[in-house]
Amino acid sequence: MTAAEPSLAARRRRRAPERALSSEPRPRADSPWQVLRTGWKPVFADTYARIGGDRLLLVAAGVVFYWLLGLFPAITALVSSYALFADPVTISGHLAQLSAVVPAGTYSVIEEQVGRVLANGQTRLGFAFLVSLSLALWSANGGVKAIIDALNAVYDVEEERGFFKLNAFSLLLTLGALGAVLAAIGLVIAAPIVLAQIGLGSLVAVVIDYGRWPVLALLTFAGLGLLYRTAANRPSPPWRWVLPGSVAATLSWLAGSAALSYYLANFADYNATYGSLGAAIGLMIWMWMTAIVVLVGGELNAAIEARAGRLGRAAGGPS
Repeated sequence: MTAAEPSLAARRRRRAPERALSSEPRPRADSPWQVLRTGWKPVFADTYARIGGDRLLLVAAGVVFYWLLGLFPAITALVSSYALFADPVTISGHLAQLSAVVPAGTYSVIEEQVGRVLANGQTRLGFAFLVSLSLALWSANGGVKAIIDALNAVYDVEEERGFFKLNAFSLLLTLGALGAVLAAIGLVIAAPIVLAQIGLGSLVAVVIDYGRWPVLALLTFAGLGLLYRTAANRPSPPWRWVLPGSVAATLSWLAGSAALSYYLANFADYNATYGSLGAAIGLMIWMWMTAIVVLVGGELNAAIEARAGRLGRAAGGPS
C-alpha cells in the first residue's frame, strides 16, 4: 500500500453508512441487474463516493508507473520475437495498424522504440529477446501486482496471500495478459496480411476485416471479467456479479481511447509545452485513462455487491 492510499480502517469508517444500508432488510437480489433495476442512481452515487474515498485517480497513477517500467522491454521482446520468423524491417509497416487503436502520440513512442531496436541489427536481436523478455516479465508482473493491490483497496480487503502464492498468481495473470495482448496484436496486425494472402471474396474479406474489432472488444471484456473475479484477495464471486463493471469498463475504454485520440490529434499540443517529451506525456495520459477505467469498473462491481449485501461473503456461499 502506498503512503497516499487510505488505510483499510479509514476506508471502512467512511463506508460504515454504506454497510449499514446494505444490511437493512430488503428483497434478496439474485443478480446485479436486479440491484440496478431496484435503484441504479444510488449505485452510481455509491460508486462515485467509493472513487473519492479510495483516491482512485492517485492509485491509478501509481499503477501507470509500473506499466511504464514494462512497456519498453515488452516492445523490445516483441520486435526480437518477430525477427525469429520474419524480416524485422517489415515490422514497422505492420505495426502501423496499431495507430488505429491508440492515440497518435502513443504510437509515435512505440514506433521510435521499434526503430531503436532495429538499429541494433538482426544478429543482435536473438540475445536481446531473451534479456528483454525476462525484464518485461519482471516489470509487467510489478504492474499486475499494482492492479491487484488497487483492487484489494476497491473491495476493502488486505493482501494476506504469502509471497510465493501472490507472486505465482500475479505471474500467471501476467502471462495471461501477455497472451491476450499478443492475440489482440495478431487481430489488428495479422488479419489484413492473412486476408491479402488467401484472397477471399471481397464481401467475406470486409466482414472479417471489420469483425476483428468486436473480437478485440470481447477479448478486453473477458480479460477484465477474469481480473475482477480473481485478482482481489477475496472469494471469487459468480461470473454474473462482475459483468456490470466489465461491460462498463470495456465500453468506457474504447470510447475513452477514441476521444483521447481525437483530442490529442486536434487540440492538445504537448510538444509545444513539453518539447521532445510530448509524445511520452500523451502515452502516460492514455495509460492513466486505462488504469482509471479498469479500477472504476471494479468500484462499480463493489458498489453493486455492497447494495446486495455480498461483500465478504464466503466462497461457495449463497450466490
